[in-house]
Amino acid sequence: MKDIIIILAALGFFAVTVGAAEAAASEDGPGTARGSEAKTAGTAGVPALETVAYVDLQRYMGTWYEIAAFPQKFQKGCHCSKAEYEMTDKGYVRVVNSCRKDSAEGEIKVARGKAFVVEGTGNAKLRVQFFWPFRGDYWILELPEDYSHVVVGAPNRDYLWILARTPSIDESLYQQIIGRCEEMGFDATRLVRTDQGCAGR
Repeated sequence: MKDIIIILAALGFFAVTVGAAEAAASEDGPGTARGSEAKTAGTAGVPALETVAYVDLQRYMGTWYEIAAFPQKFQKGCHCSKAEYEMTDKGYVRVVNSCRKDSAEGEIKVARGKAFVVEGTGNAKLRVQFFWPFRGDYWILELPEDYSHVVVGAPNRDYLWILARTPSIDESLYQQIIGRCEEMGFDATRLVRTDQGCAGR
């Protein structure tokens, strides 16, 4: 029942299947800002989830490669997942998600959607829509000053993605990001590295 809610939150990723619809993701790394006004209440033993304080949407636009993610049914069989974002003159972000199906040489699959900024969140929370009228959460949880990578999640902590401007990142940086995700209350053991073997093809 809840699949459709967060499938739409996958702003950086290709949606393959859709579940049944509801009726109605310590010290921060260098350059990582936290915004207390954008936090959500935590549960027992889990810290409140905070987003970054502010996102420059123009700098955020462009191509992002998926480095790792919690496995989701709607990404089953996806390789070389990436997203392309473009700001429109209507005030929303145009989203083009793509991946190769079943292998790095597989058929390219594309999904198109829209992302809408949640007012009062410093552009750190968005609502993503691939299928009208359903929208899902897209929270920017970590974003360094150079916008070289980003951690995206949802407030229930069942969804987490690590994206970067390049198809791969330094292993030591990756491990540092994992540590910060754990501090945010995510089960980082669920993260699976994304095959980017087709990068540049």
